[in-house]
Amino acid sequence: MNLPAALLPPLAHWLTLLAMLGALRLAWPHLPWRRLRSGNMQCNLLFAFSLVLALAWSLNAGVKPGLNLHLLGAMAATLALGAPLALYAFALTLALLAGNGVLEWQAVPVNFLLMGLIPVLLAHTLRRLVERYLPAHFFIFIFILSFFGSALIVMLEGLLASLLLAGAGVYEFSMLRSEYLPYFLLLGFAEAWLSGALITLLVVFKPDWVLAFDDQRYLVGK
Repeated sequence: MNLPAALLPPLAHWLTLLAMLGALRLAWPHLPWRRLRSGNMQCNLLFAFSLVLALAWSLNAGVKPGLNLHLLGAMAATLALGAPLALYAFALTLALLAGNGVLEWQAVPVNFLLMGLIPVLLAHTLRRLVERYLPAHFFIFIFILSFFGSALIVMLEGLLASLLLAGAGVYEFSMLRSEYLPYFLLLGFAEAWLSGALITLLVVFKPDWVLAFDDQRYLVGK
């Protein structure tokens, strides 16, 4: 995560730039415009998530270029903001990091793909699967989506990043499998507790701040 621009060829940066622009363009009509226009709450959440994520992504651990470990926040952002707005939150996060010199501007698209687009799509897909196949219960939302889902997304993101680095010939997959991937299990536990606790607090005290949470579905009649 936090891949430097030099690790990948120029073609990869151009392709990921097109993917980033395409994803943001497709998400634009699906933004929660009514909530955004109704007051400052949704905008405040967008900026709050972006600032917190920028701080979390700045505090990373790693010994080799591109092999950094930090919290992701994809599930929490997707549940609270919705997938379309979460993509813009991640784009703003990366812009803040690039503007602060933590990340190169050229590396923004590939990092958006790995740490924004793919995790948000995975989180959104998991949410839809849970809503379709599991009972509409408060604890399903909290434990399966918020806790387990957060850990799963981080571990999948680590696997995808490793496959990209191995496929680009940056590192041998055998080295990544033994020296990098195992740490995502520990990171998954941290992500689960922090993201899960955040969503739980929001649902309990400010349920209207969590776009994915529906009182009628998860509380009424239970």
